[in-house]
Amino acid sequence: MFAKLPQRFTAPFGILGDEAKLAFPSQPGGIAKLATTRHIPENDSYWQQYFVLIDSASDVFSLITPHHTHWYRVRRALLDAPENVATLIRVVSARLFTLITDHTFPSPPNASVAAFASSFINSGLSDRNTTKEVLNCLRILQRVLPVVFEVDGESNTFELEVLWKKEEIEIEEGNGNTESTETPQFVIEDEDETDGDHDEPPPPKNTQPKQKQKQQLPSLGEKIFTSTMDLLFCCGFTLPASIQVDHHKFNYAIWEKGVGSTTDPGPSHSYENNRTEVLRLLLVLLSRQIYVPAGSLFTHPSLYTLYLVQKIPRRDVLTLLCSLLNTAMNSSISHDTTLGGMAGSVAGKIPYNHLVFKGGDPKSTLVSTCFQVLCVLLDFQSGNARDITTSGEPVPTARTNAFRYFLMKLHRSQDFDFVIDGIMGILDQQAATMNNLLPGSRKAVPYINETIVFFWKMIELNKKFRAHVLQSAKSMDLVAYLLCYTLEIKDKPQQHGLCRALSYIIQTLSAEPVFGLQLTKPVRPQLPAKWNAAGTAGDFMINAIYAIVATTSGTLNSLYPALLIALANSAPLEVFNAVILHHLTENANLIYGILSSHKVFEDLGTFTLARGLREIKRVQQAKEEQAHKVEGNSKGKAPSNSDSGEDPGSEKARLLESEGGAVLPRTDSAEEILIERHSLDTQERDSEVVTQSFMSPGSETPSRGSLSEKARGKMRERRSSSLDVDSIDRVAPAGVGRNGFVPTQEWVTSWQQGLPLDPVMLLISELLPQVQELQATRHRADSASIIVEFLSKVSLKHVLPETPIPLPRRFTWSDASIVWLTSLIWGEIYIRGLSPLGVWNGTNVRLFYVKRSPLQTRQITNTVTNVVGGFLRRSSDSPHSRSRP
Repeated sequence: MFAKLPQRFTAPFGILGDEAKLAFPSQPGGIAKLATTRHIPENDSYWQQYFVLIDSASDVFSLITPHHTHWYRVRRALLDAPENVATLIRVVSARLFTLITDHTFPSPPNASVAAFASSFINSGLSDRNTTKEVLNCLRILQRVLPVVFEVDGESNTFELEVLWKKEEIEIEEGNGNTESTETPQFVIEDEDETDGDHDEPPPPKNTQPKQKQKQQLPSLGEKIFTSTMDLLFCCGFTLPASIQVDHHKFNYAIWEKGVGSTTDPGPSHSYENNRTEVLRLLLVLLSRQIYVPAGSLFTHPSLYTLYLVQKIPRRDVLTLLCSLLNTAMNSSISHDTTLGGMAGSVAGKIPYNHLVFKGGDPKSTLVSTCFQVLCVLLDFQSGNARDITTSGEPVPTARTNAFRYFLMKLHRSQDFDFVIDGIMGILDQQAATMNNLLPGSRKAVPYINETIVFFWKMIELNKKFRAHVLQSAKSMDLVAYLLCYTLEIKDKPQQHGLCRALSYIIQTLSAEPVFGLQLTKPVRPQLPAKWNAAGTAGDFMINAIYAIVATTSGTLNSLYPALLIALANSAPLEVFNAVILHHLTENANLIYGILSSHKVFEDLGTFTLARGLREIKRVQQAKEEQAHKVEGNSKGKAPSNSDSGEDPGSEKARLLESEGGAVLPRTDSAEEILIERHSLDTQERDSEVVTQSFMSPGSETPSRGSLSEKARGKMRERRSSSLDVDSIDRVAPAGVGRNGFVPTQEWVTSWQQGLPLDPVMLLISELLPQVQELQATRHRADSASIIVEFLSKVSLKHVLPETPIPLPRRFTWSDASIVWLTSLIWGEIYIRGLSPLGVWNGTNVRLFYVKRSPLQTRQITNTVTNVVGGFLRRSSDSPHSRSRP
């Protein structure tokens, strides 16, 4: 009775087509046929296997992977049989278009369960799952298009022929019936075509034969974009079926409440995977940029991105922009009120939960993809998508980049608060991962880098949002989070690009006038103890920037200028100058403090390399003497002959004399700062040169009549940049610098002459003698009040130069910085795409350099040590590939 049993059981073991899947990469009738057989017809049964073998996204990326030879065959097919790859794209696209318009799409949620159950009974009776077929079409395009982009490079020959070529058909004049077209199931923008016909007056009746006119059909690429947009807002597929109206399954409704929508369309967790699949195809289309060298980024723009930012309707732009934005900003808030959703939220807070449950979080994946698409669209400025310069500032328009334009147009306070709360929620989650008693117990936010780039785009494009951020109570909390994250990643080479972006963000914020006022507020977030600093936000900012500069040993040179400019926008020297030049009499107490600390400014203004080296020698000797005292030797060492007792004024005068200038006499303490010119009959032609060389770089040279002779003498004092060779040789400057750096007097002069000391030194030279005279004639008890009253009425218009207009030092975009940020964004997307699917694996990227490291298997012992011991620092991001923009 066993004779009738089949020799091989194909069910249930053949339910997922395992045998056919295993044979597809290696059998002649599988993927290898693309390159070995020329001109495969579109109606050939060969194409059917691309739709029936795939059950998930991982199937596509495992069947076609760079680690096997069949991936090479796809690339070889583009070279040996490109018509087959073109046919594959056309067949898959046509199948996608047909499925979208099919009345059975999308399949009910239980269709896959029914199909799975029926396969146990009879595989031929299984129900058709149109949702699965649509997803498979998307996945095939996701896998094939990157290879096309790579092979085409800058030529676009294959893409222009297959994806962007428009066909023309002939129709009779006045006849709008297009039923005879080759693609009757997919016609876009037909209303625009019929509108043009209605605008024309009816043709006169005559017996002449009707003339034929040509009409262009949408290209394949345009159809793919239209289908992608429809799928993003398809009821029952990416939107709840409950919002469908009649038979219209496409409803352009914003996914979640927030910007542009005050209502939530309903639970969406069951559609998160489908949204991610469609957005991934959109991201693949936009990734055409990464296969163009950086030098050609502006001259060879991506046709796909240009179409999306310039050609799609305004409704689609706004709906997509708000859907992506709201999904990303709501990521820190759980809207899932189901029992499973609440249980998942609680489980996510359990320590080391991410090590126990290895499955990917659909919501987190969706949010990451939304951020990535947002950053790419808001960053794009290639070709004619470049911002238009108006009033000296580049501004996007609806014709250059609609997404940048409409983000710039946001203006409602509630929308700004919504975005700020979303960004703060993400930064707060990231800070919690750095502030744990158990190292590595919580997983880092996977989209923290995209969040930072998006915030940069927000403050760059929307001035009102930038002002709203700085005026809000959370402004300094946000700055503290950004600086803290910079400190956390500063020692990771793969994150140095993001550190650079963070420095530019801080510089951009510091250029706003209200930024300085907010620095007096306390830091409220609970920051990691190793980075926390007592005091105000200004204290934390100064300490954080110092730690970044002082502990990176020059590895972050690109950060230093932006961070130092951020400090200079609110630094004491800059504040002193602003007070002296703009509000002198209103700040009498500050002026009194400056005069009392005149020695500090003198030392800075007359600093020389010789004196700095002698100070280093003196400190070293003091340490040695202290060490001898600790050892019981109280005798100490005799001072070195190189430790000259020469004071700063005499040393500067000696340097001037060696330079060939006038010999400046020694003065008493009141006149140490004020070095008068010894003779007024010095040649007048030298006066302008002396004045110009003294002023800080970039400052205008005042006329001879606008400055006093004392001011000119003060400028003469700071002019010197000579070198006392004998003194420097004695104290060996080669032993002072780090990493082989040898300081020179020219180096000292290069930064000393740029110090903005001019107004402060002129103030001291003019007011210090008068203040000391008041002190000498008054009792010590009431001298302070008399001096403050005197300073509140003083005027220095005859001494100080003309009051300059305050100019904020903002970050200025250039072609190089735009290319750098584009590389940074796509480098992060590329790294994130390496796992689990490997979207761009096996393709040669040209926009940035990819440094690959060998795959290292994670040992179970290491995992146990990290979880149980908790003392070994766990690296939360150790990708197997590093991108270096």
